[in-house]
Formats: sequence, C-alpha cells, structure tokens
Amino acid sequence: MKGTICANILTLTTRFKRLHLPQLTPILNRHHHTITTDITRPKSTAVPLMAPAMTTSTTMETRILKVKVDDSNIQVLGHWKEESAEHKDGSKTKTSNLNTWEVPTTSENENILSPIREAAHHLRTTDIPVAFPTETVYGLGADATRSAAVKGIYAAKGRPSDNPLIVHVCDLSMLRSFISPSFSSAGDEEDPIPAIYHPLITRFWPGPLTILLPNPSPSLLAPEVTAGLPTFGCRMPASALARSLIKLANAPLAAPSANASTKPSPTAAQHVLDDLRGRIALILDGGSCSVGVESTVVDGLCSPPVVLRPGGVSLEEIRECKGWEGVEKAYKDQAEVGGKTAPRAPGMKYKHYSPKARVVLYEAEGGRREVPKADVREAVEAAGEEEGKGNVKSVAVIRTGRWPVAGGLRSQGLDDVAAKDSGDVAETGFAVREGQWLDEDGTTVLARLLEIDLGNDVKGVAHGLFAALRELDRRGADVIFVEGVSDGDDIAAAVMNRLRKAASDIRI
Repeated sequence: MKGTICANILTLTTRFKRLHLPQLTPILNRHHHTITTDITRPKSTAVPLMAPAMTTSTTMETRILKVKVDDSNIQVLGHWKEESAEHKDGSKTKTSNLNTWEVPTTSENENILSPIREAAHHLRTTDIPVAFPTETVYGLGADATRSAAVKGIYAAKGRPSDNPLIVHVCDLSMLRSFISPSFSSAGDEEDPIPAIYHPLITRFWPGPLTILLPNPSPSLLAPEVTAGLPTFGCRMPASALARSLIKLANAPLAAPSANASTKPSPTAAQHVLDDLRGRIALILDGGSCSVGVESTVVDGLCSPPVVLRPGGVSLEEIRECKGWEGVEKAYKDQAEVGGKTAPRAPGMKYKHYSPKARVVLYEAEGGRREVPKADVREAVEAAGEEEGKGNVKSVAVIRTGRWPVAGGLRSQGLDDVAAKDSGDVAETGFAVREGQWLDEDGTTVLARLLEIDLGNDVKGVAHGLFAALRELDRRGADVIFVEGVSDGDDIAAAVMNRLRKAASDIRI
C-alpha cells in the first residue's frame, strides 16, 4: 500500500518539475503512519503547512505595496516571448503569442517590479494569500496546487468551501503544463485545451473570460479549488501586473475576489483593506480596475455551450465566435441561496455583492422616471425595523441615466463632497453629492440624502458600480435606491446580475 502511495507521489513530483513548481517532498507522519506532502522551502522562511496567520488574524499587519505603473511604463512588467512560426513555403517569421509570458530578470526600473517580487516570494513561502489587481476586480490569490494555501483563501474571506475558485495563469504554457504535463508544443500532439475554446482564447485572452475545463486525474490542483467538481474554471488576466505576479510565484493562482464573502467586490486597494485588514499580510496596489465586474464564465464542454456567469465579456461578443453562435444562458439573476445543487462556477450559489445598507433596485423595464415617494417611505420604514434603528437617518440614490437629480426626491443643499479616502489608495471615479431629503411641503428634513450619478454609459456603470455601493456604505447610508439599466446581451447583463444579487428588494 505504501509503495503505491509513494509511486503516486513520485508521479506528481515529476509533474511539478515539468511545471517548474516548488518540489513536493514525501513526509512520514509518525503519529498517523500516513504519508503526506509538504513544500520544500528555504530554512530561513520555513512555515507550517497550515497558515498560522489564520489563527492570529487580529494581530496580523496588512501592508499595501504600491506598484507605480501606468501606460507609459507598462512594458517594464513583462512581455510575450517571440517565437518562430514556420510557413508552408519554408519561410519563418517572428510572432508573439500567448504561449510564454516573460518577466525581466534585471531592470532599470526594478523599483516597479520589487513589490511584485516580494508578493510572489510571499506566495511561494507561506500559505497566506495575497491581494492583487486585475482588470476585473482585485483578486485574493494563493498557489492553486497546495491545499494549505487554498484553505487560507477560504479562511481570509469567510467563504464556504463548496464554492469553487477560478485558477489564473500567466500564459498558455502554464495552463497546458498542469492539464497535460507531457504535452509538447514542438510535436504533433493534440492541444490539451479543448478546440471549442480556441476561438474564445484567440479573441478574448488575456482578458475577463473564464473557461470551464476538465480536471485531469490525477490532478495537480488542490481539491479545494474545484470544491469536488470534475471541472475547474481558468482565465488569463489582461493585467500585466497580475500575469507577472503569477509568473514570479511560479504557480497558477486560485483567486476569488479579495473581499469578505457576500460584500461588494473590490475595485481599489482601499476596498480590500476595508474588508481584509488583519486577515492578510500583503495587498498589491495597482490602481483602480478598468472593467469593474468579474469575468464572464463559460462552459463549452456541453452542447449547446452556455454562459454560467455574465461578466466583462458580453454574450453578444461570444456569439460572434465560431462554435458559439448558439450559446445559451445558464445562470439565475436572483441570489441562489442554499439549495442542494453544487455551484458549477463562482457566484452561482450564495448571496453576493451586498453592502450593509438595504438596497432597493428598480428594473429599467418598468420605465420609472423617478423614485416613487411611497416606496421611499416604505423602504425607509423597513430598513429601520430590520436594523432596530427606528428612524432611518441616511437615504442614498444611485442614478444611471434617466432619473432626475436625487431620483426626483425633494431635496436641498446637494453639493459635491470629497471622496472619503485613506491616503492615495482610495479611488472612486465619480462625484458624491450630499444634502437633505425634505417632505413634500419642503419644510421638514426627513433624512440626510446622498447621491451618486454613474452616467448612462453602461461600461461606466459597470466600472463604478461596486465602488459606489461601498462608498455609500462608508458614508453611512441606511437605504440605497438604485436605477437599473436596460438588460441585454452586453455588459448590462453583468451589471443587472450583480445588482439583483445585491438587492434586498426588486421593483418594476
């Protein structure tokens, strides 16, 4: 029996070498007479397999490491390796593809890479996750091949372990290495990445699209990543910072959003700090996220293929790709709380994206031109009863194009106020106005009034949605009235999906 276990460990060790991951070392547990595995680490940084920080989270210092990068110096973070492409006539040309992402070993701008190298070292040598920016939202990453590291994610977020995690890779070579370690791009072997995904990868990677892949057996992924499912989700982030972190960590990263479970996803480093201060050690700050909602999740292993979660890539864009013309929706907008069916992708089972405040969402199809006054009074009373507050003191409105100022509520003194921040890590990208909500006679102040106008561009709404919910929470809103956008097959589907999950009450 022991010989069989040792043989299996030897096989996995060989595969880890192919992937250039930290080597697995067999260890005999004398008390239980079983063979386990641990990660070989330098003696100076040795830590127990299970992250001790999860038991001392109240005293852990959380540091923000600023990565000073913008469009002018983004190339400092890394580049795609040029490879030779041979044509039928025998000629060769240099081409850059998604096979290999390279990070400079030395750089004149090492000060830019230094925080990423520190975070990568932390990922390699501890089981405490690291928060990092992507183009969608901030992720909370850990080595997807080590159970102890992945458990650290669940512990930090307070997330149920039956919710699968998305695996992030820096290039196609890394992906192929752990789904088929024997694959060689130089030979005639069939690509282990299913052909149905090739058109999507060509068009949308690196980017906000997650594909569902078969989990090989035996698998190099920690079982906690898949939550017992035979498949796993994988994506290649568009963020060069994220890809370089993954490359330097020398392992695929399991990374859900870096927020406390059920809270709005973080799109700035300050959001992560607000939720996870004391639970993690490092946050890489790369500025605000460009997309603002999570990735689209698709399953091409079934027929017809389906979208499991709407996100940064729209349904209409996916339908333009070969083999995906008939793609269907397979998600529900209402929060799927409880139930016996295991979620096939992140965000499908539990309540998500919810601020502390009560959220009342108005569907665009109702054609409302303002917030109904009776609804406001009813929602305010309900919020007061829920919280045991009696009288609600702060009412907020989020506009997306049709509603007038303050959603049509009678108000006074609505002025722009500076974004509440902590140094240079808080970014909102919109104005917050504050004033007073008056009764119909305009003589009595009913409550403090907050307003955020996200504009009528749906991409702008997506970019600012989570930040707006968080900002109003920070400012003490008790009830938030949200103007919905017209649902469709573009990114509006992702916006409304998130809003419906966040809402306490949905009205037409």
